[in-house]
Amino acid sequence: MMEIGFNALFVFLATMLVFFMQAGFALLEAGNVRMKNAGHVAGKTMLTLGVAILSWWALGFGFAFGDGNSFLGATGFLFGGEGDIGSFSVLADIGVPLNLMFLFQMAFAAVSLAIACGGMAERAKLSVYIVFGAIFTVIIYPIVTHWVWGGGWLGSLGMQDYAGSTVVHLTGATAALAATILLKPRLRKYDKDGKPNSIPGHNQVITVLGVIILWIGWFGFNPGSALTPLNDGFFGYVLLTTNLAAAAGGIAALLVSWMVRGKSDIPSMLNGILGALVAITGACAFVDTWASILIGAVAGITTFFTGRWIERAGIDDPIAAASVHGIAGVWGAISTGLFATPKLVEITGVGQAGLFYGGGLGQLGVQILGVVGTFAFVFTLSFSILWGMKKLMGLRVSKEEEVMGLDLSEHGTYGYPEHMKWRMKTASSSSMKVKGNDKHEGHDLLVTRSPAVE
Repeated sequence: MMEIGFNALFVFLATMLVFFMQAGFALLEAGNVRMKNAGHVAGKTMLTLGVAILSWWALGFGFAFGDGNSFLGATGFLFGGEGDIGSFSVLADIGVPLNLMFLFQMAFAAVSLAIACGGMAERAKLSVYIVFGAIFTVIIYPIVTHWVWGGGWLGSLGMQDYAGSTVVHLTGATAALAATILLKPRLRKYDKDGKPNSIPGHNQVITVLGVIILWIGWFGFNPGSALTPLNDGFFGYVLLTTNLAAAAGGIAALLVSWMVRGKSDIPSMLNGILGALVAITGACAFVDTWASILIGAVAGITTFFTGRWIERAGIDDPIAAASVHGIAGVWGAISTGLFATPKLVEITGVGQAGLFYGGGLGQLGVQILGVVGTFAFVFTLSFSILWGMKKLMGLRVSKEEEVMGLDLSEHGTYGYPEHMKWRMKTASSSSMKVKGNDKHEGHDLLVTRSPAVE
């Protein structure tokens, strides 16, 4: 009983850290968008959190961890607490109360949904977050979770994904990619010749603070997945590899941005940190410390180049979900097939050693299969659902509403009301007339309707 008590307290603290990551997402996303959308984006984070909690309680937890088949669970819906333990045989002997496992996994689901919704920033209707958020948390995310962690087919094959490089991050990023493609780019993001224009976020300081909060939240995300402070404190090793990877990713991304652009780019460094954390999430319990540094550095460099490539390909991804959570998630999954050590595989009891440790191609093949299967399933289902929503209810706000800003058009107020009123007054007193030019945020407030808006 004392062991269960220790485990319960440990998982409770880890749950709080993962839950607090929502504050990091709110600051990260709000800082990365323009001032006229900051309040909307921050508030949207709270909305999707509420949607995720209720959807996970109603059906998501059952589909993810309930008893069923290799594809999805089929018991434990409308979760009733500890008394439902008979519906979750995969969780029966883990040494943690079922209520806490529900909450811990709920926090993971909410993180994946936050990633999925990030790619919609500055142009999606508020109703889209509600409808798609519920569908994502009820169907899309739980099915992938069941495949790997709930007794499904990828778990049976021995896929190594300790805390969710594939389950949480690749799933969320793939849904974000589908949404971004269907929503199309923000106004004035691309010239007529397809050349991308920079649309910088309004506050780099709060973006940095958001990344710091997310980094700390990862201390619950990865080490918390050990589910116990016991077992010789193995969670401490997981924290060690997580921290090393994040540091390497941030420094590598900063240095490569310096070499390519001639200036050290802070947003690139922040994305490098997050990409490294995403990559090490799946590998943190399977690789040596030197490998964690390599995994983090490669992730940081990769996010820099893939982010630029995705932008040039015509995909407008305001928070870089596709590169930071998607590409880095793929690398994190594949890396265990290369660097998983026999000793750590024995400790975790999952899969086999990696290619560079005498394990052959077996584990690498399983990891690649998991990545391909997850991407194909999530993208196909997300794109189909969002396409249907686009036909039935529309996904994007009007051009006039987008130019005005979603703070005002969706909520009737601004995240920075005093500053925005000053801008309106300044523009009016100067008799400025602007036709649909959303590069000058303060002037946009004077635009209500203009054929020049693209």
